[in-house]
Amino acid sequence: MCTLSPGVAAASATAGYAAPVFGNPAFDGLRFAFGTLTVLPVRVTRWDRRAARGGMLCAPLAGLVVGVAAAAVGLVLLFLGAGPALAAVATVAVPAVLTRGLHLDGLADTADGLGSGKPAEDALRIMKQSDIGPFGVITLVLVLLAQTAALAQMYDDSWARGAFAAVVSAAAARLALTLAARSGVPAARPEGLGAAVAGVVPPGGALAMAAALAVAAGAAGAAFGPYGAARAALAVAAAAAVSELLLRHCVRRFGGVTGDVFGGLAETAATVALVVPALG
Repeated sequence: MCTLSPGVAAASATAGYAAPVFGNPAFDGLRFAFGTLTVLPVRVTRWDRRAARGGMLCAPLAGLVVGVAAAAVGLVLLFLGAGPALAAVATVAVPAVLTRGLHLDGLADTADGLGSGKPAEDALRIMKQSDIGPFGVITLVLVLLAQTAALAQMYDDSWARGAFAAVVSAAAARLALTLAARSGVPAARPEGLGAAVAGVVPPGGALAMAAALAVAAGAAGAAFGPYGAARAALAVAAAAAVSELLLRHCVRRFGGVTGDVFGGLAETAATVALVVPALG
C-alpha cells in the first residue's frame, strides 16, 4: 500500500473542503506539486480541484528539481573518483529519497494488483495491503536494475550525458502524472490522492505540457549534437507513450486510477526515458 506523504495525507483528510477562491493560482499549483510529489518542505495551502489542476500541470517542474538534485549527487561522486556504476546507483536513489519511495511503492503495488489476475475489487484490495507480493518484488528489482544500468552506461560515456539523462528522466516521470490526471480518466476509488487529482487536467493542457517538455528536452539535447537532440525528444515521447499504454491497461483492470497507479506510471516513464537514450 502506498503511504501518503505528510502533505498528501493532510490534504486528503480535507479533500471535501472547498478552499476560498483567492490567492495566486500559479503559486497554488506549484505548492500542490512540490508538497504532494516531493518531501521538500512546501506546505499545500489549497486542496481543491483548481489547485490540483495547477499542481498536476506543474508536476514536470517538480520532476526537474528532483532530476537536478539526482544528477548533482551523481556528479559529485564522479568528481570524488567513484565509478559510473556507483554514481548511477546514487542518482537512482535520490528520487526515491525525495519521494520517500512512494512511486516505487506504487509501482510494486500496481504490479501486484495487475499480476494477481483477480477482478478489480479484489485487485484493489491487494494493492491496499501493506506487504509487497512476488510480482511487486520482481518488478522493483528489474526496474531499478534497468535504471541503474542505463545511467551507468551513459555516465561511462560522459558525465554530462548521464546527468542530462537523469534530469530528463525525472521530468518525464512527472509528465506521466500530468497525462494520467487528464479529464476522462476516472478514479478507481472515491478517496485518496488518485481521486483527488483524477480528471483535473484539461486534455489540451496535458498535451501542451508533453509537447513543451519534448521540445525543451530536444533543444537541450542539441548540446550533444543532432542525434542527442533526437534521442532526448524521443525519450520523452517514448516515456509518455509507454506510460499511456500502462494507464489504459490499469483503467481497464481497476476501473480507474489510484495513487499507486500514479506511482507505477511515474517509475515506468522514468525507466523508459533512461533506456531510450542508452540505445544506439
